[in-house]
Amino acid sequence: MWSLKNSIKEMSVAEYARYLRIQSIIRRIISITLITLLTLFVAIFIVIMPISGFIYRTEKGATYVHNNPHINYNDRVLVSAHRAGGDLAPEETLKAFKLCVESPEYKVDVLEFDLHITKDGELVLLHDDTADRTSNVREVYGANIPVSKLTLKELKSLNFGEKFVAPDGSKPYKGLRGSDIPNDVKILTLTEILDYLTVQSPELNFIIEIKDGGDNGKRAMDKLYQKMVEYDIVERTIIGTFEGEITEYLDERYPQITRSASIVEVLGFYYDFLFDAKKDGYSFDVLQIPTGGNLLFNLRTSAFIDYAHSYDIAVQYWTINNAKEVARLARLGADAIMTDDPQMAYEVVND
Repeated sequence: MWSLKNSIKEMSVAEYARYLRIQSIIRRIISITLITLLTLFVAIFIVIMPISGFIYRTEKGATYVHNNPHINYNDRVLVSAHRAGGDLAPEETLKAFKLCVESPEYKVDVLEFDLHITKDGELVLLHDDTADRTSNVREVYGANIPVSKLTLKELKSLNFGEKFVAPDGSKPYKGLRGSDIPNDVKILTLTEILDYLTVQSPELNFIIEIKDGGDNGKRAMDKLYQKMVEYDIVERTIIGTFEGEITEYLDERYPQITRSASIVEVLGFYYDFLFDAKKDGYSFDVLQIPTGGNLLFNLRTSAFIDYAHSYDIAVQYWTINNAKEVARLARLGADAIMTDDPQMAYEVVND
């Protein structure tokens, strides 16, 4: 140390400046090395482990005692028609529901659809916040008008088959207006579809998503629950929402219903699985998992599904429009597969 201090004292200004630069470079190298090691450590536990999926917290293929009616462990995976099968008929219209229920070529186990509340307080089936993508609303009322700003009568005047493209590439409903619009491609109310389904196919289950947030979302949920009780479908229905405040409202006001996990809850559950958190339980009953964009998270493994089943939680995947992926998820033990092409999924599952 003494000799180093003496050497520094004997340095010229230029040599001392060079010495300081070298010291700075050394410190930067040490800092970069430490950051790299820390990043590698994080990558192993936060990225590589999720990507690998080779983690088992429960006995693979174990049988669990469960009370969740939406679990079909060691049974045929359920086919859920996403938006009532939007690839085969105009989505969420009576035409689509009729195919799911009455087609001689395929059947579904679960019907998935979305609800919005109208300006006059009616619950209608529609996925988007506006009707622009699926109807001729722009030419009649203008663009980007929220459903909550239109009455049921106004929505009923629209052609919800306007943008539909059939599997053969045709557009069978395009250009139809007024009395030429078939009733089965007009917007549906919740009451209308439940009237039809409870008569035609009373055994079907439902996945219903509340699309509105805030007060509209709460009003929609209140009205929906009244209908669920009236039509005796409480035990056969899973409720979902992407609105955090509506999730909280469901837990506070309707703890008796079956609800799906939010995206945040899905990710939280996945890391509980990775690190074997051993929770006492969860406030959701179903994991509904998107299969697109899971670059860092492999939620499609039998180990993950088994782990969820051990907590009495059903595992459903959306939106699966590829036959190979349907077959793969069925082999892994998924409880339900949501698809825009229920005929394809039915044929794969029943092959």
